[in-house]
Amino acid sequence: MVISANLFLIFNFLSGFFSPLSFSSEYTRHPFYVSVTEVRENAKEKILEVTARIFTDDFEKELRDKFNTHVDLLNDADRPAMAKLVNTYIDAHLQISVDGKPCKLQYIGFEKDEEAVNCYFQVNDIVIDKTISVNNNILFDYKPEQINILHITVRGIRKSTQLINPDSKASFNF
Repeated sequence: MVISANLFLIFNFLSGFFSPLSFSSEYTRHPFYVSVTEVRENAKEKILEVTARIFTDDFEKELRDKFNTHVDLLNDADRPAMAKLVNTYIDAHLQISVDGKPCKLQYIGFEKDEEAVNCYFQVNDIVIDKTISVNNNILFDYKPEQINILHITVRGIRKSTQLINPDSKASFNF
């Protein structure tokens, strides 16, 4: 799928991801529902580095709904419990296959980044011959208007696409 002109503007805006000027305050409702997932090959280490950037307020609400529990991703005292929720949620909503073989995402951690949360994962012991396929339906249950942008970088070549709810699958050939 090719990125449309309107989403290209959002895509460029989000590439630096959620600049301080993007919203007047943390409590202002943002006008669009977008996550950005980056998958980068680290050929030297034979790993895929995966980062999912998700608006904090939306992510917390979705985690509350899914797990029926208190959620505060920004409170350090809650970090161990929140790490488990983040890992479980992302594992259920982001799958990656390399050359037709499913990959196991290893949870690294998460951190606040402006109005977003960066969730870090990696796939170990990976060599990419030709294709990466991604199934990403992060927050699709939360908002019908959710869009997930994907950036995939292999051998220094970056490819991008958008997944507009309910379409959650994309494949990249290198």
